[in-house]
Amino acid sequence: MRIADVYKKERPVLSLEVFPPKPGHSLKSVFRTLDNLCDLNPSFVSVTYASQGESTLRTVEIASRVRNEYHCESLAHMTCIGHSKHEVASVLDNLEARGIENVLALRGDMPPDSSCISRDYNFASELIEEIAARDHFCIGAAAYPEGHIESKKISSDLINLRRKVDAGVDFLITQVFFDNRVFYDFRERAQHRNIEIPVIPGIMPILNYKQIKRIVMMCGVSVPAKLLYLFDKYSHDPEDLAKAGVEYAIEQVSDLVEEGVGGIHLYTMNRVPQIREIVFRSGLRKQK
Repeated sequence: MRIADVYKKERPVLSLEVFPPKPGHSLKSVFRTLDNLCDLNPSFVSVTYASQGESTLRTVEIASRVRNEYHCESLAHMTCIGHSKHEVASVLDNLEARGIENVLALRGDMPPDSSCISRDYNFASELIEEIAARDHFCIGAAAYPEGHIESKKISSDLINLRRKVDAGVDFLITQVFFDNRVFYDFRERAQHRNIEIPVIPGIMPILNYKQIKRIVMMCGVSVPAKLLYLFDKYSHDPEDLAKAGVEYAIEQVSDLVEEGVGGIHLYTMNRVPQIREIVFRSGLRKQK
């Protein structure tokens, strides 16, 4: 099923994101994660993507098994930076052959030495145009409520977002944010740009201080005072920080659902007990 159609039928849609193990490691761990998350009956599961080598094939393999063995719709991430057009076509052919019809089209992170990478693609919109030309895929893309870290102005970032939508995007999933007011303001600005496709908030529970700190620094995400207090209080107590992080995520999700968002996309980080607690306690699913 095309994910854009899911957002027309359900509210709020629950979606979960998992990531493949590092190259050289068995896929068993991610399938154990899926064993314990797919019974939450998510509307779809997205599978992250690395731009080189074995990881590319792993994303396709996991997405295929999510759809064909777990009988849950899958969303395969796909990046274009560093890829040739031939490589992109090959991945799209593989996805299509496996019956996967939903793709999250991303530029991908610029490698440290960007002078030596392929320049067939510079922007996500170029990948989106290529995918849209096939007519087979439903296309998602990333949205940045606080602006992409490489964008100097929010207005420029919204112009780029509009360009992606015009290229053929069917729905948007946001980068992580920790203050719901940021999302509400962004959604309003997007509406002023006549962006009327679903804009779905992406929520990442705070379960590991170092991991969140890295993401904040890498993505330029702001940290509200309430969250700074939690970091200060629990940064040296990983277990209590994770508990506080779950409570914080439940508050975020509950508020977003109350405000009538079309769905909640949880960045699971392949963590099972905490994600299940968030889903049940926020009312996204009822515990049997």
